[in-house]
Amino acid sequence: MITLSFTLLLLCAVSFSAGFVDAIVGGGGLIQLPFSLLLLPQIPVATVIGTLKIPAFSGTSFAAYQYVRKHKPEWKLLIIMMCLAFVAAFSGSFLLTIVSNAFMKPLLFVLLSIVLIYTYFKKDFGQLQARDHSTRTKFIYGICISLIIGIYDGFVGPGTGSFLVLAFVGLMGYDFLQSSSKAKMVNVATNMGSIILFILKGKIIWGIALPMAVCNSVGGILGARFAIRKGNKFIRVFFLCIVTATLLRFGYDVFLAKQ
Repeated sequence: MITLSFTLLLLCAVSFSAGFVDAIVGGGGLIQLPFSLLLLPQIPVATVIGTLKIPAFSGTSFAAYQYVRKHKPEWKLLIIMMCLAFVAAFSGSFLLTIVSNAFMKPLLFVLLSIVLIYTYFKKDFGQLQARDHSTRTKFIYGICISLIIGIYDGFVGPGTGSFLVLAFVGLMGYDFLQSSSKAKMVNVATNMGSIILFILKGKIIWGIALPMAVCNSVGGILGARFAIRKGNKFIRVFFLCIVTATLLRFGYDVFLAKQ
């Protein structure tokens, strides 16, 4: 019989791994959420998701700090994006409490398949800063990214960091390293928006959330430093692996989970 202490130890190990992976290219939720649901079967799903937002926020915050130290962000654009993403994620989490999110998974499965194929065959995707958008265009893209992915993070969750990286690379033309840096800043805001909602709803178990947050933070710091040191080519390979994992996860949910 697994004791509560051993369960918490396993959750902390999972949280560290999720923080490390998420800091590099997003997708930490793909590790943290399934394992947590498995280890905490007696706890309602909404409470597990709410609890996991605390370690996700802490790990992302520390990773974002590591990136900001090395790469000066465009603060005006990022602050606007973070504010919009906060509101969008709060709204998405509220929607989660009243509507099923299952209908989105088939659509995400198709989109991720396209992303995986495109990134694999386009070898220079995300390797160089390829586009020089006007300030107005950047703000338009930034607003769209913040609102759409912010709602997604609050409503669905797993893979948000990877979607943000993809949006910054594909739409705004940044390389993978710059995109990971900016994605972390926006992801901090989406996590905070969801956290506020879940606190108001009483859906966070702090005795589990806080130890996991410490481990996720350590993983986030180490992962960000590793990504900065290894550079764009490494992040591209890691991105392909995480998108593949996300695709397999959604594929299972779409085609097998209800059989």
